[in-house]
Amino acid sequence: MSRRLWKTVFDVKPTSPRSLLFHAWVTLSSTLIGFVFGSVLGILIAVGILFSKTLDKTLMPWVVVSQTIPILAIAPMIIVVLNAVGIQGLLPKAFISTYLSFFPVTVGMVKGLRSPDRMLTDLMHTYSASPLQTLLKLRFPASLPFLFTSMKVAVAASLVGAIVGELPTGAVAGLGARLLAGSYYGQTIQIWSALVMASLMAAVLVWLVGLCERAALKRQGARP
Repeated sequence: MSRRLWKTVFDVKPTSPRSLLFHAWVTLSSTLIGFVFGSVLGILIAVGILFSKTLDKTLMPWVVVSQTIPILAIAPMIIVVLNAVGIQGLLPKAFISTYLSFFPVTVGMVKGLRSPDRMLTDLMHTYSASPLQTLLKLRFPASLPFLFTSMKVAVAASLVGAIVGELPTGAVAGLGARLLAGSYYGQTIQIWSALVMASLMAAVLVWLVGLCERAALKRQGARP
């Protein structure tokens, strides 16, 4: 397997469909798009829940319930519906990645935005700070450790979503396509090489989020 992995990574041009790097880039593209969309969506939902008790009681339960639906069951339906309205390519896979990645960010941000001590929020009221100023000056900085921890989970979930999104589409490019082709033709080495590449990608993505976390917390004055 190591020889096959070396050959498909280093002995083939990265732009060739035979290259594992080519398929990794296809999957990575939809992963990053879905991760960004999911993170932004999760932060917006968390802010809405923070300021609205109605959203907290009505939307948050649905956010939790949404993750009880198996992604393998709804991924084909999402692909079919989006294809019916003319949305193809990376976006359907990115949509599935968004679906999986927004949940940990939402939960982590809600916890983080509510983490400041009551004494600190009362102090902000004493200074006549508006809710927006309290959010930007107190709650958001306090939520950064929670945010980056949840983003580490989200980026890995986004990668899983991108791979799962490639399975029901009959895609010819991407790690999911490599897994599917390997299972069809009984090429065990191809399957394992795609799995190893996916694991390495997940590890690198989580590491990059960790670097961003350290940089952001250092800028906030946190000790290394």
